[in-house]
Amino acid sequence: MTPALTTTQSCTAGERSGRHTEASDAAVTRLALDARDGDRAKTDRFVRALHRDVWRYVAYLSADTQAADDLTQDVFLRALASLPRFEGRSSARTWLLSIARRTVVDSLRHAAARPRLSDRCDWQTAAEQAQPYGVPGFEDGIALAELLAAIPSERREAFVLTQLLGLPYAEAAEAVGCPIGTVRSRVARARTSLIALLTDTHVPAPEPQAPAAPGERAPRGTREEVLAASPA
Repeated sequence: MTPALTTTQSCTAGERSGRHTEASDAAVTRLALDARDGDRAKTDRFVRALHRDVWRYVAYLSADTQAADDLTQDVFLRALASLPRFEGRSSARTWLLSIARRTVVDSLRHAAARPRLSDRCDWQTAAEQAQPYGVPGFEDGIALAELLAAIPSERREAFVLTQLLGLPYAEAAEAVGCPIGTVRSRVARARTSLIALLTDTHVPAPEPQAPAAPGERAPRGTREEVLAASPA
């Protein structure tokens, strides 16, 4: 097996990625393009650069943290097989998350089951693995993970892509394969649902917002800031 695929979740848990920027996305895309020749060292750098994002995405999307390691490895096996054909027309992160989404969907179809809600223990584990102990926002991360488990999968996916992984709405729409307006609507509905769960009260549906400019990145912050922020 390719050494790069032996990257374990301990690596994922221990490395806290920074905020994604156009420069960081461009750097990751260069890693993907460089790795097309099959060089092991280049492939390893590419896998390590995106392993954490892929693990978090499949864990949230499948609502099954116990299967996240296997799903993540499957994603990279598929991606490495297709890497020679990657031309960099979209960012490598968006390309890889699209593969991750198809991998989760295929897994669910194979199991002949709909996405299930994980129990409290699973989601607490996911939150703990997503950020280190002893830092501001750790407890918020646990609470947010538990809240995300209770909302519809499509809303959870849009929220995770834009608010947790930091993808621009346009790139999230490309990864999901739907119009940007649909992603914005799902994020708004997810935020409304999360606020309602957080306050245990009914929150009116948000009024339509003006479309975001292409490439606009979603705001990030503490649990309250993320939930209360405008979709724009």
